[in-house]
Amino acid sequence: MSNANQGSYGKSVVFASFLAIFVLFAYRSIFAILKGPMQAEMGWTGAQTSLGFSIMMTVYAIAAFISGMLLDKFGTKLTFTIAAVFGCLGFVVTGTVYSIPLYFFAFGVLGGVCCGMLWVSSTISVRKWYIGNSYAKAFGFAFAGAPLGQLILTFIIKSYLASHQEASAWRTCAFALGGMTLVLMLIAAFFAKKGPESYGMQPKGAAPLSAGAARAAAPEYLWSLGQAFSSYPLWAGIFCLFFSMIAEFLIWTQIVSYWIMDLKLEASTAANMYMVIGFCGIFTMPLLGALADKVVVWSGNEPKGRKTMLFGAPLVGAIAVALLFVQESTGALAVGVIACVLFAIYWAVVPGGTVGYVGSIYGRRTLGKIWGLATLLVMGSGPFIGSFLGGYLKDATGNYRASLMIAGGSFILSALFALSMPKSIKTPEEKAQR
Repeated sequence: MSNANQGSYGKSVVFASFLAIFVLFAYRSIFAILKGPMQAEMGWTGAQTSLGFSIMMTVYAIAAFISGMLLDKFGTKLTFTIAAVFGCLGFVVTGTVYSIPLYFFAFGVLGGVCCGMLWVSSTISVRKWYIGNSYAKAFGFAFAGAPLGQLILTFIIKSYLASHQEASAWRTCAFALGGMTLVLMLIAAFFAKKGPESYGMQPKGAAPLSAGAARAAAPEYLWSLGQAFSSYPLWAGIFCLFFSMIAEFLIWTQIVSYWIMDLKLEASTAANMYMVIGFCGIFTMPLLGALADKVVVWSGNEPKGRKTMLFGAPLVGAIAVALLFVQESTGALAVGVIACVLFAIYWAVVPGGTVGYVGSIYGRRTLGKIWGLATLLVMGSGPFIGSFLGGYLKDATGNYRASLMIAGGSFILSALFALSMPKSIKTPEEKAQR
């Protein structure tokens, strides 16, 4: 098939990934809105309710590893179809629960399988089609599904809950989210594509390599899992994402409750501030993606360019956390809004940037299984720790200040691991020739 069709196929992949990430954040972001009504109706503690989310993220991690293996072999259509079924069931069954075990199974297990099939599949499929100075912008458009989903769904659900005061109103939202998941993911599966080589095409973009043109023209080395995981660049990417995930999930799952309970804001005001992250993210995702690609070009080395962005973004997140304390001490809503803008800037860089860095080091052809296992390690621990710790510390201390302090420290650790990222790596073959 002619390379002339690469543009339309690549855009189809970005669109499918956009829908997948939109649905993924229906699970991840809307929990912050539904958590309070669920907890109030059931009489559960904050730790019990947050544990359902933590279980979901652990199952997500296991399913992400499986999806990476499936993706390399069968393509994205299969993983997106699996996500459509499990995601629909996860929301619908959650809407019927009255017991903790069933809630853990529905939201935790079924929802976790759905989410695990979405993240690795969407990020890797974009990386397979776009490389070098084209990757981050393309991924930025795909990842814009996350803030757009957060913004739209938060507005719709908070408006519905505000106009329906009955304790079970959140259940109707869960049923509606289940139907939405099924429809959107089946559309995503329709538009999804395998890697460009399956259609006789090449990925779009040029990757500057300081190692020289000879290596750029050489066939891509096929890394085994053992080879990749015995090298430091992958672990630098893993720990950079791991500490950012602890911080992110401490913030994302608790921030609305922090504003309501610690700062005594109205629930509608807190939800509106939360929506600022989503609104800004719609623009920061593609804009910072374009900036990241320019940094790659300016650096003359893709790993170096990705490293630069990954060092700065968590520091922006740490500044945002500090501003939340300023908001608490001054009562200034404007300071909280600025913090949300900074969270959107952080958010636009780190999740996709770590995939971009690892892909620039280890190539595209075996990236599915490599990043799938890396996601298993990161998402099976970081989000669990962050979301559960947030609920536990609130129960133990009576406020969310400890959670914020831990989040700020985790952002700083993420930046330090980004700073340690190597700009290149020798393949085992190159080492053997020395």
